[in-house]
Amino acid sequence: MSPAPTALQFARSDTSWLTEWRRTIDWGLMGGAFFLIGIGLLMSLAAGPTAAIRIGYDNEYYFIIRQAVFAAAAAVILVAFSLLDQTWARRAAAVIFLVSLALMIWILVFGYEAKGAQRWIRIGSFSLQPSEMVKPALIVLSGWLLAQREAYPSGPWAVIAFLFYAVTLGLLLLQPDVGQSVLLTAAFVITFFISGLPWRWAAAFAGGGAGLSGLLYALLPHVRARVNSFFNPTQYDTYQIDKAAEAIGRGGLFGVGPGEGLVKASLPDAHTDFIFSVMVEEFGLVAAIVLLAAFSLMVLRGFRAAARLEDGYARAAAAGLFSLFGLQAAINIAVNVALIPPKGMTLPFVSYGGSSMIGTALTLGLALALVRGQGTRTRGRYG
Repeated sequence: MSPAPTALQFARSDTSWLTEWRRTIDWGLMGGAFFLIGIGLLMSLAAGPTAAIRIGYDNEYYFIIRQAVFAAAAAVILVAFSLLDQTWARRAAAVIFLVSLALMIWILVFGYEAKGAQRWIRIGSFSLQPSEMVKPALIVLSGWLLAQREAYPSGPWAVIAFLFYAVTLGLLLLQPDVGQSVLLTAAFVITFFISGLPWRWAAAFAGGGAGLSGLLYALLPHVRARVNSFFNPTQYDTYQIDKAAEAIGRGGLFGVGPGEGLVKASLPDAHTDFIFSVMVEEFGLVAAIVLLAAFSLMVLRGFRAAARLEDGYARAAAAGLFSLFGLQAAINIAVNVALIPPKGMTLPFVSYGGSSMIGTALTLGLALALVRGQGTRTRGRYG
């Protein structure tokens, strides 16, 4: 008579979708994402009350409460999309892309304007920015379209992907949102390159990018002002950059202590675009290095997992998504330390903002779905 199977034997023979997900998900990347969400909640406690008082809200915990809601929504979206397989990730991305594109068109007519840009839809007390969702969706869809060249070489797959990109870019520039346009272009080019970008396309992107940059500088006053203030800081208003530098300078190695920062009271976007400066002031350069290491390790781990993928679509799309995530963090931090002109871009998972939080969760959720099994020893049917 054979012995009864143990609980461990049952677990190993369990092939349910939940068990398969648990075995194949990259827990290093998932853990990194939740670590950043936790940092975002901590920094909301540091910068949120001061921002609420400065803006004039009666409840000083206004931004903290909302950030907690955004963080919970991001956690659900991150896990939910990581449960998908590669086919369903592509299908979900296609639906999100079409819906987001339609909303971006709707915004140009009925959206509301804030800080000189028309990017948001008002839903009750919340604002939704569809461009945050269209970016990862476009990258996944483009990765799939470009991969079809292997099976159907005569099809116009690259042209279709480029048209989707061009339409999205045009809608972003009409808002106008130059920062997101630059980020999307960089991630799209990386996706194109991983898919086997011909040199003539690379030359076309380089020439088009240079021409478009010059055109934007000539046509958009706020772009011209930001570029000019970067190269000639003594002749233009550089208040936010100066305050960010002051905060970083005050922080030193270990910071002035949680809640003890002073510069955030006079820094207009301290809880959003300049949250990194607040972190350095209160927690020091050591905390900044830890945060930089977290972003860097996540991107490197993501690229390594993407490189192991045999499927061309998943490999290109995953590389594009991790590029999108990493480049956004790099741009935000570079602005905070005055390496590039201000872009109005959030620090993923750390800055306050519902659309940014949801968009980042969608980006990493889709990326985790595509690299299932590549960061674990037990690869199941995904590797």
